[in-house]
Amino acid sequence: MAETIIIGMSGGVDSAVAAAMMVEEGYTVEAVFMKNWNESDTEFCTATEDYHDALQVCEILGIPLRSVDFSDEYWNKVFQLFLKECQIGRTPNPDILCNKEIKFRVFLDHALDLGALRIATGHYAYINQTNGLYQLCRSANTEKDQSYFLYALNQDQLSKSIFPIGNCKKSKVRQKARELGFHNHDKKDSTGICFIGERNYRQFLKRFLPTQPGQIMTDEGEIIGEHDGLMYYTYGQRQGLGIGGGFGEKDAPWYVTDKDLDLNTLIVGQGHDHPELYH
Repeated sequence: MAETIIIGMSGGVDSAVAAAMMVEEGYTVEAVFMKNWNESDTEFCTATEDYHDALQVCEILGIPLRSVDFSDEYWNKVFQLFLKECQIGRTPNPDILCNKEIKFRVFLDHALDLGALRIATGHYAYINQTNGLYQLCRSANTEKDQSYFLYALNQDQLSKSIFPIGNCKKSKVRQKARELGFHNHDKKDSTGICFIGERNYRQFLKRFLPTQPGQIMTDEGEIIGEHDGLMYYTYGQRQGLGIGGGFGEKDAPWYVTDKDLDLNTLIVGQGHDHPELYH
C-alpha cells in the first residue's frame, strides 16, 4: 500500500506542482488548505481565490482537498509574538515562526491525525539524511531558495517533511503547471509578510499598536529629524528616514544604526561603511 502524504496546498503554483510530483511518484496524496488569518477584506486577503485555485488543481489531480482553520493558533503563536517584537524595537520575520509553529507543527500534527506519515510543501529547499540525522539544505535554485525561512525546524519536523520541488527552477515549475492545465500556472508569487499582503505596513501596524513619534539623532548626539515610531524602522534601513545627505559633513546617505527604547530615539549614522552598522 502506497504511503499517504498530505500536502499543504496554498493555491499557488509551487504547492500545486509539488502535489503533482507526489502523485506521479505513486504516493497516496491528500491536500489541506490552511486558513491562517481571519480577514474579510478581499482587497488584501486572497484566501477565497486561493482556495478555488487549490480546488481546481486537486480536481485535475484527482486528490481530496480539506480546508482547515488555524487562524486562532496563528494569532496566538505567531501574530502576538510579532507584535511584541515590534514593541521592543525588533524587526520580526513571522514567516519563520509560522513555519515552525503552524505549518510544521499544527498542520503536521493534523496530517498525522489524518493518517499521513509525512507532509509535503512547495518550499524551495531540500532535506539530506546522513547517519540518521536530517540536514536542511539550500535549494540548488539559489534565486528561490527558502531554507532561511525553514531554519527553525527540528529533527522530528524535518524527518516528516518532503519538499518535492526543492531544487527545481521556477520556470520549469510554471511550465509543468501549464502543461497540466492548472489555472495558477502564471499566478504572481506571494511576497512580503503573509497577513499584511500588499497593504501599507505602517497603516496595518497602526491598527494594533499605538504610534510613538520621537527624535532622530546622529551617533554624535545631534538631533536631525523626527521619526514616526521606532517599530516602523529596522537596523540598516536607508529609505524612508526623511533626512538627506545634507545634514552631515559629507554627501552620503543615512542609515539606522540603533534604537534607544528608553528615550524613544532613532540613532542614525552616515555612510554605508559606518562602523556602527557592523556591531
